[in-house]
Amino acid sequence: MSDVISDEEIKLSLSKDEVLAFLKDNPDFFQNNPEALELLIPPKKRPKKGEVADFQSYMIQRLKADKDEVLESTREIVENSRANMNNQQRVHTAVLRLLEANNFQDFIHAITMDLASILDVDIAVLVVEADGETIPQIQMNGIRIIPEGTVDKWMQEKAVLLQDNISGIEPIYGGGATLVKSQILLRVDISMDTPPAILAFGSRDPDMFGEGQATDQVIFLARVIERCFRSWLKLPV
Repeated sequence: MSDVISDEEIKLSLSKDEVLAFLKDNPDFFQNNPEALELLIPPKKRPKKGEVADFQSYMIQRLKADKDEVLESTREIVENSRANMNNQQRVHTAVLRLLEANNFQDFIHAITMDLASILDVDIAVLVVEADGETIPQIQMNGIRIIPEGTVDKWMQEKAVLLQDNISGIEPIYGGGATLVKSQILLRVDISMDTPPAILAFGSRDPDMFGEGQATDQVIFLARVIERCFRSWLKLPV
């Protein structure tokens, strides 16, 4: 008797349930053996309710879904890149305006008036802590004074704080507080000889600022303002 096993016997040696069980235990089988897909003959007609799904139709739908996902991801990347470029250009313009100030009063005006327009926010404020002594060089229009210890209380040891869907803080924005729905607060350390300060930008858009946004550019702006202050007031670091 011959020991050779015919093709028909090989086909019959595996049941449908065994094949399905093997594929369940090896979900990456077709990924590792793509040539096996060429051996399959998917149904040509579209499936009716209760029938086996059309493998070819499924693959086409999957490809369309993958294409839509790639297009959406590409669109988001392009939009984010454009937004970053736009923000970078605004910060560069703001820095140039600060450097072009003709005197200290003009420098303060640039911070409290011009930056809001340049950065496309509704209000910009410089807030400085009182230290119990008179500080003539910062007692100027456009600068708001807050009690000692307030900066650490608000900033919670952070260099930058972004908040969305808020109510504006009156000690920061004064009469404009009702307008502010989101904000970014930047710690400004002018010098060891001056009290802590905050540069605040407020927007009526509740989603303008929020956690997770990049802050490297506005932090750079704060560092420029610190250096400009020290230069105008001839202060040490």
